[in-house]
Amino acid sequence: MEWLVDIFLIKESAVGLKIVILAAGKGQRMKSDIPKVLHQLGGVSLLQRVITTAETLNPDDIYVVYGNGGNKVFDVLKSLPVHWIRQDAQLGTGHALLQAIPKCQDVDRVLVLYGDVPLITKETLEKLLKDSPKNGLGLIITELTDPSGFGRIIRNEMGNIVAIVEDRDATPEQRLIKQINTGIITTTAKLLKSWLPQLKNKNKQEEYYLTDVVEIAVSNGHPVGGIMAYCQEEVRGVNDRWQLAELERYFQYRYARELAFSGATIADPRRIDIRGSLKTGTDVFIDVNVVIEGRVEIGSNCNIGPNVMIKNTIIEDEVTLLANSVIEGAHIKKGARIGPFARLRTGTVIDKKAQIGNFVETKNTKLGEASKAQHLTYLGDATIGKNVNIGAGTITCNYDGSNKWPTIIEDFAFIGSNTSLIAPISIGNGAIIGAGSSISEDAPAGKLTLARARQSTIQNWKPSLKKSLNPLDTDHTEK
Repeated sequence: MEWLVDIFLIKESAVGLKIVILAAGKGQRMKSDIPKVLHQLGGVSLLQRVITTAETLNPDDIYVVYGNGGNKVFDVLKSLPVHWIRQDAQLGTGHALLQAIPKCQDVDRVLVLYGDVPLITKETLEKLLKDSPKNGLGLIITELTDPSGFGRIIRNEMGNIVAIVEDRDATPEQRLIKQINTGIITTTAKLLKSWLPQLKNKNKQEEYYLTDVVEIAVSNGHPVGGIMAYCQEEVRGVNDRWQLAELERYFQYRYARELAFSGATIADPRRIDIRGSLKTGTDVFIDVNVVIEGRVEIGSNCNIGPNVMIKNTIIEDEVTLLANSVIEGAHIKKGARIGPFARLRTGTVIDKKAQIGNFVETKNTKLGEASKAQHLTYLGDATIGKNVNIGAGTITCNYDGSNKWPTIIEDFAFIGSNTSLIAPISIGNGAIIGAGSSISEDAPAGKLTLARARQSTIQNWKPSLKKSLNPLDTDHTEK
């Protein structure tokens, strides 16, 4: 009998999970040249969100059926770990699934998802896979106060699901049903290979509805089980831009809630936008209208002011970002203070307790520990030591029209206001640069360096204007 057990185990191990994501819909109500599934929610395309969730189930394969917009969907997301299947003619969801099913073995379990249902959760899908009939069909269903536009779940007198009727094909009595189909199903590939060829397009859209497999399954004696999704938003599809906007606000509110439970204070959960991922420490305060893009990490005891934009940045503990600052591709270390109205561009590193003030811009620059650039300054391709003071109006002239050149400012240097540092250049340890200088040669350590033209006044000078605009000039006659 041991050989029978071995055969059984081999068969069981051969069963795989194949996920098919239908993403070929036209999305006409989006009023866009961009395929619907490429529109973004939380800074990530609808389809990519579904693929990311599908990956958490550890399937053997993920197939994406695309078609609308030609190759646009494939061109944008082709690097993702999925198999792409093009549906040239959009003839309905049943026809779309039929394009992928030949790729599956009969014993495989197939899970069907949708590229425009972006917030479906791993937990709900795991419940569907676990609780669905083994030799039947499993559906995710939900109840809506206003089910208009959705397919209705039809049950018999015993309460068993026997069919799904699309809204446009439903009778007035059927439209009163609140329980609706989400479209997400699971069954075996063998059953789908039997059911899909039986689909008919005898409906107002003349399409092959995948939902019709429910009635086919029942007529063939296979059980149909409905798994309830109690969170309606996770199974909501996106058909137009207003639905996308509504789902965006739900997504942002849910993200803000997660941050709050992880130790962040969110001034107003309705006025925060996270278009990527955000990880925070404890006792972080995030004021209104903060926008997060890409991957951002914020340490503990940080204060993020209003109207701040942060993208692909690491912020360590005890950092303050004041209002209206724009931070992109930076690393801000412990205790630093940035803003207001500062702009840190890619490659910026702000060391411990350093300060960047209002209307200061940096790019590819390191500002050393406890150094300061408080006002009206541009620092590009610069390496600045510790305890350096950068005066107001200072700029590093790093670009000659063809190449970028470095500026090095060593520890304890003092750069006077309105100074131009013409790179490549080095300012020595403890050097002082006089205000208003234009420095084009290296400045020695511990010395005062000036570069100014001698001030002079030109006597008997007259303006070229026919009439003087100087209120002190009493002679306004033409010269």
